[in-house]
Amino acid sequence: MRVLAAMSGGVDSAVAAARAAEARHDVTGIHLALSRNPQSYRTGARGCCTIEDANDARRAADVIGIPFYVWDLSDRFHEDVVEDFMDEYAAGRTPNPCLRCNEKIKFAAVLDRALALGFDAVATGHYAQLHTGADGLIELHRAADHGKDQSYVLGVLTQEQLAHSMFPLGDTTKDVVRREAAQRGLLVADKPDSHDICFVADGDNAGWLREKLGDRAPNHGGAIVDDATGEVVGSHEGTFGFTIGQRRGLRLGVPAPDGKPRYVLDIEPVTGTVTVGPREGLRVDRVTGIRPRWCGTVPTRLAGPGVTVQLRAHGREHPAAVRVEGERVEIELLEPAEGIAPGQAAVIYDGTRVVGSATISATGRA
Repeated sequence: MRVLAAMSGGVDSAVAAARAAEARHDVTGIHLALSRNPQSYRTGARGCCTIEDANDARRAADVIGIPFYVWDLSDRFHEDVVEDFMDEYAAGRTPNPCLRCNEKIKFAAVLDRALALGFDAVATGHYAQLHTGADGLIELHRAADHGKDQSYVLGVLTQEQLAHSMFPLGDTTKDVVRREAAQRGLLVADKPDSHDICFVADGDNAGWLREKLGDRAPNHGGAIVDDATGEVVGSHEGTFGFTIGQRRGLRLGVPAPDGKPRYVLDIEPVTGTVTVGPREGLRVDRVTGIRPRWCGTVPTRLAGPGVTVQLRAHGREHPAAVRVEGERVEIELLEPAEGIAPGQAAVIYDGTRVVGSATISATGRA
């Protein structure tokens, strides 16, 4: 089988490419150039899109003995991921750019081009597993190493995309991957994992948004209001600097009457109002999702002991009942969750199998 191995420059994608080649597939390595100015993206342990990473990927391909190319997708990445990130924050929502990158870049732009060039599949270093179900459909499942599981950010993949995907590390732990990389002579064996958002060079999301949005933001400041009293307890320079559940960096001038911390409960970008209140105000047990993406057959209702919803990339699973009404997904959480923000993804599981995902549009209490 002809396989295109997406090589980020890290240890996971290098070992995934090596395993695909060892399985006697005809493998070609590619590195995605995603930045118009690579020096503006993170470096070292913080990056996945830098010149340094491209060089690491090239050296790994040389060791494995496979052809290697760099594909420039910087314009597509900027439009579909970076611009989307800015637009979502400006609208008071909290997006997941890694999930959007998987949806729009790695398993759309790259896979489309790979198939057009005659490749059969795209292999990545994601920790997730693929199985063929009793109905013949390809199922996406959690990785064997639940601590490294990345099925949440893959919950946007369709059946057609899954049918042309390979995740060679799904049955493996990170420690085994690093040892294997060292045994194979891959210099990235000890390279630290990338963290956070690759296109925010210093890790200061709020500062980056303030600089980039400028006059595009619907407001340039506003009031921070206490939920219980309606009292103005602070001010801010833009709603894009906040997310639901945020506790730190609020710079409130008036302490809460009970002395307890306040959290961001609501963001209204049109008026510029940020509402804060006690932690109890974050608890929700109803979630509405829109723009669903299904990994297989579209369900109408899911309920039972194995049905769960994950609401953050590194969050826990919440037992749930799910009802699907066309392009709308209604989720009842059987245990309340905290700090769930519009714009995040709700990924639905049946046991370890990923059923699909939806973008959170609203939350509430029964």
